[in-house]
Amino acid sequence: MFVKICGLSTSESVRVAVEAGADAVGFVLTASPRAVSPSQVSGLLTGVPAGVAAIGVFRHEPVSDALAIARAAGLEWIQLHGDLTPEDVATVHDAGMKLVRAVTMAATADAFEDWGEELLLIDAAVPGSGETWDYASMLDVAALEGRSWLLAGGLTPETVADAAAASGAWGVDVSSGVEASRGVKDLDRIRAFVKAAKG
Repeated sequence: MFVKICGLSTSESVRVAVEAGADAVGFVLTASPRAVSPSQVSGLLTGVPAGVAAIGVFRHEPVSDALAIARAAGLEWIQLHGDLTPEDVATVHDAGMKLVRAVTMAATADAFEDWGEELLLIDAAVPGSGETWDYASMLDVAALEGRSWLLAGGLTPETVADAAAASGAWGVDVSSGVEASRGVKDLDRIRAFVKAAKG
């Protein structure tokens, strides 16, 4: 099970996520209680070893702006939330970057199609809210069969194993579910989440 820990903002939380076995770490570079600056990300990247994907997260920014900010931070991956097109995916790849394309579980059917992104992330209707949803509904989405896609929204160390099994997800992504308070990560919950997801 591929595991991404998102919304990291301290060197300690990055270290714990990596040591616990996370496959990817996410840095929020958009308006959010979890937001960090490109220069902060550059510093945090020193704690991310080769083989762990470091991903800059954006919501509603123009793709060109997201690419420029990610490049300034030293990132090779970006995660884009909002209304995107297949042309946007091509723009990311033309810039030499890899893409996590985020959609909500309420998206129209064509949004679940393979547009060439490296990973598709399927989130709750309100991303970042920590709300749970009907994870099993993803089993009925034919476009996901055989694909690498991440489940997000309302996951916690206590629920991730069942949610992943119910949805058929290839991987999982968590932020609020491993927090002590909004925007502040709980290191023990990060460890517990990775263990539960990979167990």
